[in-house]
Amino acid sequence: MKKQNLSLAAIAMLSAYLIIGAPAPAQAMHVAEGFLPVQWAVFWWIVALPFFLIGLRSLSRITQQHPELKLLLALSGAFTFVLSALKIPSVTGSCSHPTGTGLGAILFGPSVMTVLGGLVLLFQAVLLAHGGLTTLGANMFSMAIVGPFVAYGVYHLLLRLGNQKLAIFLASALENLLTYVTTSIQLALAFPAASGGFWAAFLKFAGIFAITQFPLAISEGLLTVLIWNWLQTYNREELETLKLIKN
Repeated sequence: MKKQNLSLAAIAMLSAYLIIGAPAPAQAMHVAEGFLPVQWAVFWWIVALPFFLIGLRSLSRITQQHPELKLLLALSGAFTFVLSALKIPSVTGSCSHPTGTGLGAILFGPSVMTVLGGLVLLFQAVLLAHGGLTTLGANMFSMAIVGPFVAYGVYHLLLRLGNQKLAIFLASALENLLTYVTTSIQLALAFPAASGGFWAAFLKFAGIFAITQFPLAISEGLLTVLIWNWLQTYNREELETLKLIKN
């Protein structure tokens, strides 16, 4: 157990190093500070807050019942922080990035990842100018609510097929894609096209990131499976506690 905890601590420190040493932030898929009209910024805050509060209760229950899982929770948050801070230039002149919320959603459920994802987005907005405070509700809804719930649902649906790693891969990949679809919907609602309205705007926003986001989703799915393999080797007891693998 001591060796497992040291391994998790090492990953957390490496994640912190990567974040501190990251290059200056660029225009990315997180909705930027002040970009949304006030009414839409307020609307997404109102929608996101109940999920966050419910997630706090779930997180508190897990840490009280299983304090030994705190490092694994920290790892899930660090994984999301690192992946969602990696801004990859797009051929369209903007940027795309992974999201990293699928792993935590599979491990702890979507409600817990709403809290971890929300905190990640808050720190990114404050420390990296990635996203913003006024648009935090919108970014939470797409990356920390829709993404984790998609990952959790896809994982448990495909787990019935008997192939756990395939379920993990597809859960993480689809979580990534649906996060970006949600953001495109948010932007299309706020900025409908003069000709074609919502659908024309949605196709424009979604198309901007499609070329880079599909390979990113596949890459995130593969990386999540690799991390899962590592956890099975070094943190088997924690996975057994979460009833994700059998004794």
